[in-house]
This record gives sequence, structure tokens and C-alpha cells, in this order.
Amino acid sequence: MIFPLSTNSPSPTPTASPLPESGEASWHWLTDLTHYLDPTYLWGAVGLGIVFIAIGMMLSWIVRRTLKTVIDHDPNERIDRMTVSFIQHLGTFIMWIVLALIFSHVVPSLNKVTTSLLAGVSIVSVVVGFAAQSTLGNLVSGISLVIYKPFRRGDRLQLTTPTGVETGIVEDLSLGYTVLRTFDNRRIVLSNGTIANQIMINLSSVDPRAMLSPTISIGYDSDIERARAVVMELAQGHDDVVEVVGCPVVNLGGSSVDLSLRAWCADSSTAKAVEYDLLEQIKKRFDEVGIEIPYAYQNVIVSGAISARAEGESALPSGGPMKR
Repeated sequence: MIFPLSTNSPSPTPTASPLPESGEASWHWLTDLTHYLDPTYLWGAVGLGIVFIAIGMMLSWIVRRTLKTVIDHDPNERIDRMTVSFIQHLGTFIMWIVLALIFSHVVPSLNKVTTSLLAGVSIVSVVVGFAAQSTLGNLVSGISLVIYKPFRRGDRLQLTTPTGVETGIVEDLSLGYTVLRTFDNRRIVLSNGTIANQIMINLSSVDPRAMLSPTISIGYDSDIERARAVVMELAQGHDDVVEVVGCPVVNLGGSSVDLSLRAWCADSSTAKAVEYDLLEQIKKRFDEVGIEIPYAYQNVIVSGAISARAEGESALPSGGPMKR
């Protein structure tokens, strides 16, 4: 409080101009709000926590909106979407950590607890380090994936999973996990550490084109040139085939001659669909022109001597053959 200084000579007492009613009401409202948010009391700490949560949610919305605006103004995709998504997750996580630290510093009771925890920071760091080893490893692996960019969002990856070899499109890279979408709309969720430490095949990183190479088997009595002409004609007439390379003989099997069609398609998903379509067309055309598609079978031949011996043994008594 400021007290007026007293002097020996009398002086006119200054008169304070009254505040406007609206300004005085705003001042009282602000004073009451400060009283309710006093962190020394329980209700003040709770109210202050609500304010911090509201601030965090507002900042998160601003970050998401800003990044969305940046992406919308980049139609050529010069900015990697996966990197932007990872930075958004990481920035939001750091923001909430900072808000939590500020809140614990503002509230006196939490400040004392924080000071006590800092006294045993060495023991706490060791415990947290062991407990969150995999989580921190996934975070570091996610940062390395963003920096080195072995794949981008939308790339088609082929990798090994517990169910076998799977192919999926990269959907998202979070702080701990990478999500891929398969052709049948399943989601493959892999930890960042797992996907960073295994060998994967990026089917669309540099050149999205993919070559289909189905194997077509014909019988040894079939005409190879005629079969090759049929396969090449069907491949060249398909709308989704970009270029037909050839159809060489790749194997002489135990019961078939194997040909392999080599043709380029726009991408791997189109190549797989074209392969299924061509296999059906080739089977129907081979049936029309009389080209045999062999299959494995066995012929069991029983000679007459073996049959007669078997009949003789069946005519013997149940006790078996007589001994001499």
C-alpha cells in the first residue's frame, strides 16, 4: 500500500477521479478469479489445473490446424506427410510435459514433491530407464525413421510378420508404432524398433512400376511357340499392362515345361490384379486351342503274376500256409 507523505505546510488534498463502473466491475471480476485460482488452496489448484488443460487443448488444436494448413498448401507433396505427423505427435507430447512441469512449479505442494523427487533423481532415472527401455527405444527408432526416411507415407512395404510375408501401405508413424494397411483392409501394427531393425522391401520408393512374372506350365507334347504367342497376345491386350518384356522358358520340370511372363504394370497392386486376371484368361484360351496344362498324377500298374499270387494267398486257410 502507498501512504501519502505528511508535510508541515498544508496542501490541498487530491481527489481521486472515480473509476467507471465497467472498469471497476472488470477489476473485481479479475480479483475474484485470482482468488479462486489461488494454488495454495485445493480448489485453486484444481481450477488452475483445469486452466492448464484448457491451454494445452487449445495449443494442440492450433498445432494441428497449422500443420493441416501447411499440408493443404502443398499439393505436390514436397513436404513428407509422415514427417509432419511425427513432428505433430512429438511436439504435442513435449508441450504437455512442459505444461505439467510449469503446473508443478506453480502449485506449492507439488513444488515440494518435485524438489523431493529431484533429490533422488539418480535412483528414479535408473528405475524409469529400465521400465521404459522399450518405449524410449521405439521413440528413438521413430526419430531415426523420420531422419533417414527409408519409407514415406503411402509407400507399399513388404516385410515378414508372425503370420508370414505381408504387404501393406504405410498409413501412420507415431511416437511408438508404425501402422500399415493391407489390401484386404487389415492393419499391421509394428513397433518402431521392430520395423527399424528388420529387412523390408519398399515396392514404391523410387520407381512405383512393378513387374509381374507368373509361371505358366505346359505339357511336353504342347507347342512352346504357340503357347508363348497366346500368353503374349493376352498380356499385350490387357489395359493395365504398360510393357510386355517377354515370355522365356525358365524350367524343364518333371512333368511340365515352365514359361514365365515378364510384363510391367503401373504399381505393385495393379500388377497383382493383372496377374490374377491373366491367369484366368490363359487357362480359358489354352482350353480353346488345346494346349495342355499338366498336373501331378500317378499310374499304378499291377502285373498278372502279382495278381495270381495274391489270389492264391487269399485261398489259403486262415492259419496260414502249411509247413512241410
